[in-house]
Amino acid sequence: MTSLTTSLCLLTSMLAMSLAMVPAWAQESAPVPALTLELNAAQPSDKGCRLTFVVNNNLGADLSKAAFEIALFNEAGVVDRLTVLDFKELPAGKTKVTRFDLAGTECSRISRVLINSATECTGTGVEPNACIRKLKTGTKTGIAFGI
Repeated sequence: MTSLTTSLCLLTSMLAMSLAMVPAWAQESAPVPALTLELNAAQPSDKGCRLTFVVNNNLGADLSKAAFEIALFNEAGVVDRLTVLDFKELPAGKTKVTRFDLAGTECSRISRVLINSATECTGTGVEPNACIRKLKTGTKTGIAFGI
């Protein structure tokens, strides 16, 4: 009987410890608010280079305006140009595809695109610096892309 009692105590202790860990595990799986910006394509166009971005607003609130100043680096790693890309409205929970034609720019000469700053980040209940602080970047191109 003592062996059975010891086994039950051990089993009860293990169950209690695993249940105590459930809230921490559940919190880890909760999505972290983020604004995801992916450089999806860079293609030559009649005007120059067309950059295609896929944006996903998971900040938990609509953005009435989001714009970013970017720096374009040439193949030598030298900043070639600064420009602002206006993504306009970004509804919460929505994925949006946006294209920008960069006049006079050859795609093959772009080695890196750097997000320099968020020039606009407005929306009800959105902190002005949320667009840059909670920005996650990625690329599907051979061009380096990030903050």
